[in-house]
Amino acid sequence: MSGSERREQLVRISRTLFAEKGFDGTSIEEIAATAQVSKPVVYEHFGGKEGVYAVVVDREMQKLLGMITEALAASHSLIKLERAALALLQYIEESSEGFRILVRDSHAASGTGTFASLISEIASQVEDVLADEFAARGYEPKLAPMYAQMLVGMVALTGQWWLDVRKPGREEVAAHLVNLAWNGLTGLNPSPAISLTTRQLTPPVKARASEKELRELEKAREKELKEAEKLRQRELKEAEKARVRELKERERLLKEAEKAREREEKIRQREARLAERAARLGHVDHPE
Repeated sequence: MSGSERREQLVRISRTLFAEKGFDGTSIEEIAATAQVSKPVVYEHFGGKEGVYAVVVDREMQKLLGMITEALAASHSLIKLERAALALLQYIEESSEGFRILVRDSHAASGTGTFASLISEIASQVEDVLADEFAARGYEPKLAPMYAQMLVGMVALTGQWWLDVRKPGREEVAAHLVNLAWNGLTGLNPSPAISLTTRQLTPPVKARASEKELRELEKAREKELKEAEKLRQRELKEAEKARVRELKERERLLKEAEKAREREEKIRQREARLAERAARLGHVDHPE
């Protein structure tokens, strides 16, 4: 076995052991024994356990980061979100050992460690995407970093949960993630699904779509999004009209109630005057 082949063998073996037992639970002796080499061979290639661990972690981080970066290259924000969620879930599904290594010694919410560093790097890319969207929609771009952390954290923690449960399937999980992130709790779609554009481009694929096909898919998705936006705006207008009608009806009822109270007050005052007049007349008819 050549030096490069031996190095790759040690990386593969170490990756499996780190995923199963973690950094602290894995020893140089175990790595060497599994590879059927002496400990000095491991030291020669990596300098120690820390060295091989660093190589394993760096490869996993670069692989996942590359998949997320490619997903964020889509033109429309919704497509970016769908593909990024699918990319993470695909990585978890196809590289479970690598993902376990990334999350075993650091939690996504801890703010430290390899996975947290990776999440921070992904969030910085999402931040740029959100800043452009915020500016285009009249929102405050300075809020983009905070929203990027929220969005990436939501996806990352869902990925950690899905690592063990694996149900439902990754496309369904991604659809629900995007449903919450894109529509919010007040506008949840009861039956979300990944868009046709993303589904047709989700790897693995046998052949890459041509630039023309990509443009056509993007145009089709843009049209789909515009129609959905029109429908949403129409629903909002109808809801606003209904709210205005409700307010007018409430105002009408309040006015009628006020008029009824005024009529009752006038009747009460008139009855009081009549009673007072009757009392005066009775006093005249029966002087002491």
